[in-house]
Formats: sequence, structure tokens, C-alpha cells
Amino acid sequence: MGTVPTIRLPDGTAVPVLGQGTWTIADRPARRASAMAALRAGLDAGLTLIDTAEMYGDGAAEELIGEAIAGRRDEAYLASKVYPHNAGRRSAIEACERSLRRLGTDRLDLYLLHWRGSIPLAETVAAFERLRETGKIRAWGVSNFDRDDMEELLDEGGAAVAVNQVLYNCLRRGIEFDLLPWQAQRGIPVMAYSPVEQGRLTRDPVLAAIAARHPGATAAQVALAFTLRRGGVIAIPQMASPEHISENRPAVDLTLTDQDMAEIDRAFPPPARKRSLEMI
Repeated sequence: MGTVPTIRLPDGTAVPVLGQGTWTIADRPARRASAMAALRAGLDAGLTLIDTAEMYGDGAAEELIGEAIAGRRDEAYLASKVYPHNAGRRSAIEACERSLRRLGTDRLDLYLLHWRGSIPLAETVAAFERLRETGKIRAWGVSNFDRDDMEELLDEGGAAVAVNQVLYNCLRRGIEFDLLPWQAQRGIPVMAYSPVEQGRLTRDPVLAAIAARHPGATAAQVALAFTLRRGGVIAIPQMASPEHISENRPAVDLTLTDQDMAEIDRAFPPPARKRSLEMI
């Protein structure tokens, strides 16, 4: 396998199109060693983007990541997310500092607002910009924002937004109607969480049949290749074991054919109208 393809953020930073999600990696202590091994194997395989949040395990995921990448911080592109209720002018800075301590680092490469809350966007943007000015974060973005949210964000001084992290996979194609093309026009990548629908798509018969036409491929790889097929998208499936790394990494080299896409479109039709943004 060659190097993992990258995508450029608006500021020019190159980020791998396939990264490592960490939503529940710290929820089962018995699997801690496997999760740490996965994170390290991911770095070895070029999956250097690691996405987490203060919400995940109430900080336990960040602590696990910090332990796993100790001595290898410069190899990783670290992204974390702040709770909406912690996204105020002062509270966002304090929350970021707590995340930094748990991760054992002096900076985040990317810091996201996890979803919209009651704190005005302009206040959150001001906090993020302050964090960027002081070097505690390199870039900032948002998560679970629909097109109208993104438009409001830009109106509120958020022109520096680097990414929008949303739910996107074969089953959840609503963003293809307007949000995805809107962001593509502005060079703002989509970061797709749950690209294999929390494992559900790994057992899908349509994707399995498509995989059978590609030597050595799996349904999970087909699901990931679908998510990445059009560019402008970063996928962050959870990889809780080294086996997940070995299976998912080849997805970046899998090219779906017109026949593959026709079968996916029949099984999972693209949106014909605006849909509300889905979240899990």
C-alpha cells in the first residue's frame, strides 16, 4: 500500500482522507490495550488523524489517546470537540486546556464545536480565534451543522472554519442534496462520522456483493470508498483494534465502478429533496 491520500483544509494544511474515530474506545476497560494498539497501528499505517471529544467517556478517550501517542505526538493530527455548554468566550478556553492536559500535549491541530447550543456563535468564534492566536489550537471547525447553520456561522465572523463534521454514509445521504455541494463550493471539507453506520454496513448484503467483485475487498471497505468517492470528504470510522486498521486502510485505494455506484443508488437512493440533518 502506498501513502494515504490527503485533503487540503482551507488554510492549506494536508490531512489524511481516512482517520481514526474514538467515540467509545474508552468505554470498556478490558479493551483498553487493544484500543491503544489500534491507535499506534493507525499512526504506523498513515492514519494520523485522530478524532476525539471531551464528551467521549467524559474525557477518558482523550486520556487513552494521550497515553497511546506519548512520544509520537508530532506524528498525529489531533482533533477534539467542545460541548456546546462549554463553548463560551471563557469556558471554551478552559475546556480546551482540560482537553490538552488529558491528551498530554500543548496544542490541538483542530478544535470543533460538537453541536449548536444556546451560546451565540460569535462568542464561540471569538474564543476559538483566541485559542488559535495563543497557539493552543491550529485550526477550528464545527460539527453537526446544517447548511443554514453554516451560513449563519459565516455571517457571524466564522470565515476561518476548517471543517464541518457530520453523519454521512450510504444510509445517511441527506447532505448530498445541499450541504455537501455548498461546502465543496467553498472549499470546506466534510468530516464524515459513522461512515460504516456503527458497524451496520459491514453486514450489508449489497455492499458485500460489490466487495466480492473487488479482490480482497470487504463491505466495510466499500462503505468507506463510497464516502470518500467524490473528494472533499474525510472519513473517521472508529477503529478499536489493530484488525480494524488492517481492514479499513485499503479503502482509500478502492475505486468503485459505475456498476457499483448504480447498485448502491438502488439500495440507498440519493436524496431528491432537502432533509433535516441527521445525528447519532
